[in-house]
Amino acid sequence: MTDFFNEVSQLADVTSRLTVLEAGAAIFLSFILTLCIAYLYKKTHTGARYSQSFVQTIIIMGVTVSVVMIVIGNNVAVAFGLVGAFSIIRFRSAMSDPKDIAFIFFGMAAGISCGLGFYILAILFTISLSVIILVLYMFDFGRGGSDKKRLSITVPENLHDETAFDGVLAAHYKYYALRSVETTNLGTMIQLVYIVQNKDGVRDKQVIDELRKMNGNLKVSVNYLNTEIY
Repeated sequence: MTDFFNEVSQLADVTSRLTVLEAGAAIFLSFILTLCIAYLYKKTHTGARYSQSFVQTIIIMGVTVSVVMIVIGNNVAVAFGLVGAFSIIRFRSAMSDPKDIAFIFFGMAAGISCGLGFYILAILFTISLSVIILVLYMFDFGRGGSDKKRLSITVPENLHDETAFDGVLAAHYKYYALRSVETTNLGTMIQLVYIVQNKDGVRDKQVIDELRKMNGNLKVSVNYLNTEIY
């Protein structure tokens, strides 16, 4: 009887050591893979806002998910318990770029694969998707033929005429559309906001100089970012 319990104890020790080794391998591999994913994000990032904390979050999320998958294993009760625990968490940070969400899922998928023990699959998945992302980045896939910009023109309230600048805009832009009209400077000024697209060979400085002659040398600005909000 004593021998039986000794054998069971030895088997439990071996199982524990194997579990620890598997967990260590999963954590290490998920760290390496998410580190590569974070580096890829850093090199291919083209948005207006870059966050170091987001890059680190990709790595942390991947490793964390791998550990969660190890803990769950085949235990359905533990899985439901973790779902209930994580449902308490509320994320209130909005993603400024949809591609950021894709990189978060990229890191999580690599972590899940490592946590479930699919090490080869995790490596192949990371390499394959990384190559796809690099190809899309190198060929600038999905970019429009010409960027649209946001043009803001400030005019005195007594000179407000939404069609006053149509002649200049039509001469220099292949596309222009008035998007908003608002008051500024305690209601003494009117700001007209257009979405515009330059004709070939037209420089912004040239257009700004002509508009300033018409609006009394008040502020005229061209914004190259965030036109998608319109």
